[in-house]
Amino acid sequence: MTQTYEDFSKYGKEFADSGLKSFASLSKGAQAIATEASEYTKKSFEAGSAAAEKLLSAKSLEKAFEIQSDFAKQSYESFVTEATKIGDLYAELAKEAYKPFESIVAKAK
Repeated sequence: MTQTYEDFSKYGKEFADSGLKSFASLSKGAQAIATEASEYTKKSFEAGSAAAEKLLSAKSLEKAFEIQSDFAKQSYESFVTEATKIGDLYAELAKEAYKPFESIVAKAK
């Protein structure tokens, strides 16, 4: 009976330690995602402001359409790149958050 309690206590401590490590990974990953998202927002706003300035200074309707088309293309490419980057960060976050529990899961099998 004492051995069972000691084993249970040991596994409980190990699980709690793994939980804390996982939480630290989650915090670090969430911070990286938030930083990346805020940088993208800043860059996107700056690009939009620059495009608006160009549109206001366009001498012809044809030039305005060209500026708008270029802006739309760049915005789309930037969005796809950023979405991929953030998706990779989420995947890495999941891997890092699970990593502390791998040994516990392996022991349970």
